[in-house]
Amino acid sequence: MYLNKATIIGNLTRDPELKTLPSGMKIANFSLATNRVWKDAAGAKKEAVDYHNIVVFGRQAETSAQYLKKGSQAMVEGRLQTQSWDDAGTGKKMYRTEIVADRVQFGSRSQGVGNMAPQSENPVSAPDTTPDVDTIEYPEEDINPEDIPF
Repeated sequence: MYLNKATIIGNLTRDPELKTLPSGMKIANFSLATNRVWKDAAGAKKEAVDYHNIVVFGRQAETSAQYLKKGSQAMVEGRLQTQSWDDAGTGKKMYRTEIVADRVQFGSRSQGVGNMAPQSENPVSAPDTTPDVDTIEYPEEDINPEDIPF
C-alpha cells in the first residue's frame, strides 16, 4: 500500500496567482509558511520557517484566489509532487516540490487581512457581530513521548 498525503496549516506568503490553462481549467499558485519552535541541548529557544508551494485546480482555485490574501491562514490537504526540468542557462537539472491541493480550508480572518467590508469612522457605534473563534494553544515545552498513553 502506498500513501502520498500532506496536510499543513500556515500563512500565505503572497497573494494567490490565478491562471487559466488552455483547456479552460483554472489554476491557482501560492505558498504557505509554517514554523516550528524547539529548545536545543543548551535549552535555548530555536525557530525555523519552512515555505511550501501550493497548486490548486478548478473551482477551489477560484475561491482561493478570491478569499485568500497575503498573511491569511489556511489549511491545505493534498499530495506531494516533484517536477524537474533542465535550466536553459546553466544546463543543470532543477527540481520543485509542491503540494497539489485536494482541499483548501480558509483560516480565521484577522482585522487587516482579507477584510473587504469598509471600516466605520466610529468603531464604538457599530456592535461587534463577529463570532468568537476557538484558537489552539500550543505548549511551549517539548512533549515527552513517555507521557503519551498509547
